[in-house]
Amino acid sequence: MALQICPKCKENSFTWFIGGKSHLTNWSCFNCDYEAKENESDECICENCEKKTKTKLKDKETEYWWCSNCSTISDL
Repeated sequence: MALQICPKCKENSFTWFIGGKSHLTNWSCFNCDYEAKENESDECICENCEKKTKTKLKDKETEYWWCSNCSTISDL
């Protein structure tokens, strides 16, 4: 499992795991303890890198688009 750039602290310490009964992908940062859930059914092509690696992340406060390939963040 490769580490990604955390959308919150921008460190290379963001990783994922599949959560229990919900089967949602949960993301967490080892550096700043940021956590978000990924909605994989909303995956699409990123306008920045043109890869199909852009998904919705939802944390306690907001939901946004995030690209796991180029770490671009955009509003819904």
